[in-house]
Amino acid sequence: MPQKVLLYCDPGIDDSLAIIYALLNPEIDLVGIVTSYGNVDQEQATQNVAYLLDLANKQDVILIGGAKTPLSGEFTPYYPEIHGEEGLGPIKPPATIKGELLNFDAIFNVIEEYGEELVIVDIGRSTSLAISFNLGGEKTMNTVKGFYLMGGAILTPGNVTAGAEANFYGDPIAAGIVMDKAERGVLYPLNVTNEAIITPEMIDQIMVEENNPFQALIKEIFDYYFEAYQKLVPGIEGSPLHDVLTLYAVTTPQAFKYVEKVVSVGLNDGHLRGVSMADFRPKPDEEGNKLTIALEMDYPSFTEDFVKIMSSSISNLT
Repeated sequence: MPQKVLLYCDPGIDDSLAIIYALLNPEIDLVGIVTSYGNVDQEQATQNVAYLLDLANKQDVILIGGAKTPLSGEFTPYYPEIHGEEGLGPIKPPATIKGELLNFDAIFNVIEEYGEELVIVDIGRSTSLAISFNLGGEKTMNTVKGFYLMGGAILTPGNVTAGAEANFYGDPIAAGIVMDKAERGVLYPLNVTNEAIITPEMIDQIMVEENNPFQALIKEIFDYYFEAYQKLVPGIEGSPLHDVLTLYAVTTPQAFKYVEKVVSVGLNDGHLRGVSMADFRPKPDEEGNKLTIALEMDYPSFTEDFVKIMSSSISNLT
């Protein structure tokens, strides 16, 4: 049976590729998407998701309105040079496509309906998931099978500051809440997601045959994303797809090596803001909620799976 997934996201090119991956993957049953601010504002994220679902003719995937600002209420900058003005690189979703949003409490209806059959995947800022814990309570939220979380950088450099990864830096308060409260949580930090490099040659393989309605879109938004990364990381041979990797992990957890640690998140506005910390001493002094942290990955397995899924037939969508 395909794994039922409730996805929290903020598309964004990487998130959009992750949604496409989930829609095309026969091992994933995407039952709902919580749209939030992050790479773009919440309204644009919703329109982007609605556009992708429309391309796939997947009207059964519910949309739930998530957070519009971080828990601190501070201003959120967006990065059109990376994701484009509308979040899909050069693509402008048709103005006629508007997602119909359910109220936030629909999250708890989904959890009640599916319970242990459901995993929650959060590939954006942690704000909406933290609010879910605050409103629904730990007992309700932790009835799900588990949480797959993209964020943090464990003993490795950050990508926003020297120590902080973008999702955790964007709302460190929310990230800390999720690290403390999510039982059976698995964290996919930059340690592994930075290694999830997809190259232009792999995209060319996907484009060989026209099998699904996403392929032309995949190439256009990837090319835009890759151009941005070439400026950010001179010499890079492709673009890291952090969010796709996290969904890949849902069906292929054996492709990673893990440790179990308590994770804390720096909250101040100085050098420690958004920095994820875990105790790697021989005898760690650990009290609190332990998460499973991915530290290494099988890169060939990921790239092979990515090309296979993204070039798969439209029949997977029915």
